[in-house]
Amino acid sequence: MNLYSLNHLVSLLRCLRDSDCGCAWIREQNYCTVAPFTLEEAYEVADVIEREAFDELSSELGDLLFHVVFFAQIAEEESRFNLSNVINDIVEKLLKRHPHVFPDGSFESFGRANQIDIARIKETWEDQKEVERFERGQFDLFDDVACALPSLCRAEKIQKRAARVGFDWSGVDGVYDKLEEEITELLEASGDSERELEEFGDLLFTTVGLARHLGIDSERALRLATLKFETRMQRVIEEADARTIELSGAPDSVKSELWMHAKRPK
Repeated sequence: MNLYSLNHLVSLLRCLRDSDCGCAWIREQNYCTVAPFTLEEAYEVADVIEREAFDELSSELGDLLFHVVFFAQIAEEESRFNLSNVINDIVEKLLKRHPHVFPDGSFESFGRANQIDIARIKETWEDQKEVERFERGQFDLFDDVACALPSLCRAEKIQKRAARVGFDWSGVDGVYDKLEEEITELLEASGDSERELEEFGDLLFTTVGLARHLGIDSERALRLATLKFETRMQRVIEEADARTIELSGAPDSVKSELWMHAKRPK
């Protein structure tokens, strides 16, 4: 069995992008065309972790790593940077962002620092990110919160940034009150499609705030809820087939009974 290294992966990308003997489809790709596939691969990594399918994780991480090397190869062809620069940048960044482990931002200083609690670690991390944003000339509070992030994730990041400058609910009770207010406003908007859209968005945004105050990852919570529904819906379909019930024409009472059956532990 061959044991390939990162260097082999880099060489493989160069071969695939070769103008004479490479892959025509791979040669046509650029940053924009590859990016959607990169997001898909990242979600597939999250999916196997969520399902605890760890026998699949190595393969999925390889797919994601392929994309990192792919972007670096395109950049090298354009004389922008190469994979060594990518690795150097992330190592340098992580050394700086962990002063509680590397006091002077170097490997040599490892073991000299006093350990701090998790809350302080997170605070230090955000402080360092703020310094980096300032050094890049990003003075707006939300400058580097990517618009392409999943909506729930981006909402949480925006809220966290606002909280860092003191704009947040003082406690979870205030979020529950706001949630009730948003539900009332959504009900009042009934029949007005544009206002319903706006009020529903406000409701979702507030729900993300509630999750944040409860220490819940909104994206993960929704993924789990969707997976739970998917699993139960499959059981509903199987039970309906076993009873020769046509779901589309079944009365609500039958659908409800099938759903309650699906919720029972196997």
